[in-house]
Amino acid sequence: MREKLLPLVIRTLKWPAVVGWMGVIFGLSSLTGQQLAGSLIPAGWSSLGHFGEYAILGLLLLVALGSRDRAIAAIALASAYGITDELHQLFVPGRTSDPVDWLVDTAGAATGVFIAILIMRTIQVRRERQN
Repeated sequence: MREKLLPLVIRTLKWPAVVGWMGVIFGLSSLTGQQLAGSLIPAGWSSLGHFGEYAILGLLLLVALGSRDRAIAAIALASAYGITDELHQLFVPGRTSDPVDWLVDTAGAATGVFIAILIMRTIQVRRERQN
């Protein structure tokens, strides 16, 4: 029963998870410079935050697309969202748009996709061993 339930849950929630995570990224990008200065995020950790956010997005996108063969598409979609994120920040007080942040977003997405591929391969190998 459990073996049939997990794939159903994944199929049902994969795109809502992508859209939800994009909403989290949008919400974090909506924080003003003053709000960020007063947050728990240490100064200089912006790039690490961008990398982590987009690593998760890349992983979620690859899972949603459903195939390791779509790795480039997952990275491209996350990268495109990174562009919109940087444009959004132009309109947030105390924030700026930075092409380096976009590059970090894209590198994070590629890393997330790579991790997703490793997970998918591990699952495939385990299934093959069971059969």
